[in-house]
Amino acid sequence: MSSEPDVPLPQGFISLCVPEIRGNELQYLKECLDTNFVSSGGPFVDRFERELAALVGTRWAVATVNGTAALHIALLVAGVEPEDEVLVPALTFIAPANAVRYVGAWPVFVDAEAEYWQMDPQKVMDFVERGCRWQNGALRNAATGRRVRAILPVHILGHPVEMDPILTVARKYGLRVIEDATESLGTRYRDVPVGRLGDIACFSFNGNKLITTGGGGMIVTDNDAWARRARYLTTQAKDDPIEFVHNEIGYNYRLTNVQAAIGCAQLESLAARVAAKRRIAAAYTEALKGVPGLTPMREAPWAFSVFWLYTVLVDQRRLGIGSRALLEGLEERKIQTRPLWQPVHCSPAHRGAHAVDGSVAQRLNSAALSLPCSVGLTLSQQQLVCDALREMCLSAAAAG
Repeated sequence: MSSEPDVPLPQGFISLCVPEIRGNELQYLKECLDTNFVSSGGPFVDRFERELAALVGTRWAVATVNGTAALHIALLVAGVEPEDEVLVPALTFIAPANAVRYVGAWPVFVDAEAEYWQMDPQKVMDFVERGCRWQNGALRNAATGRRVRAILPVHILGHPVEMDPILTVARKYGLRVIEDATESLGTRYRDVPVGRLGDIACFSFNGNKLITTGGGGMIVTDNDAWARRARYLTTQAKDDPIEFVHNEIGYNYRLTNVQAAIGCAQLESLAARVAAKRRIAAAYTEALKGVPGLTPMREAPWAFSVFWLYTVLVDQRRLGIGSRALLEGLEERKIQTRPLWQPVHCSPAHRGAHAVDGSVAQRLNSAALSLPCSVGLTLSQQQLVCDALREMCLSAAAAG
């Protein structure tokens, strides 16, 4: 997912979420140049994989060119096949749904829950138990007849999905669980890091993520065979690298050593970045709690959120102003904000896919507004955002 504008913002703008480069990045990049390890492969790739696996607590990590590539390969190694179905949240960036289509399978869009805005575990269970049938050793969607093969929960905005019910129903019916943790490095569910809850998981290091490699992604798993196959598929499926023999279709999904070097430097400050995100979130919540009609994002009692993209809900009926009008007004004040994504079940790109409700996702999309929350956001910048938002909301409420 990208919050970075297509063109650079004018000087003086407070950006939504931008990279923070403040550690050993330059030193490690110079090492790449000095040793001539600038392309795919190299010591920083190995180091980045090793350190990310240790952080998450998995046996293996396989670096990829971006998070979408990681999702594509994770689906393949998990055994998702053409005409299978994969449960995906309706409220997410479109990448996981696209990755499901890359492998010839179909997404089934499951609505969000209203409290923490994540994939609704109750609707997952209801669909599996009541909307499917067990036939010839496989779970099939009663409406489409397709085999349901996997569940792909996405931990959006830095907060975890409530995973226990999803894992329980997945184990009962032999479904693979593929975590999309691309927005949630450092997040924990019941003190377990996201990425080690399911069978396999994916991370992204796009420029707006908590740590960045410019682009880049990672697959993590405890499954030895899956990790070997992921590495094989992401490196063009070479069976004999000397004679250039390839027995099946592979992909050029490798991360470069230069990108991995940046990632290693960024990982060194991960704890400080998480602390900054949580501090920014707490300050927003405190500053805006007196504004009627604004609902800040919440953290579940079983969750440790990294508050990757701090978001509020705007009640247009109470305030007399909606999220999009606030976005435009804040932009005039040189403050960049953005709405959440179009619910994927509403996307023309995925017309024809099955959906399990979607009303909550649509309501959240209409009301949500994400506020500036870069790791490097200063107190004075955050104060400007809060003052502008409060002023606009209170003025609209008074006028109404």
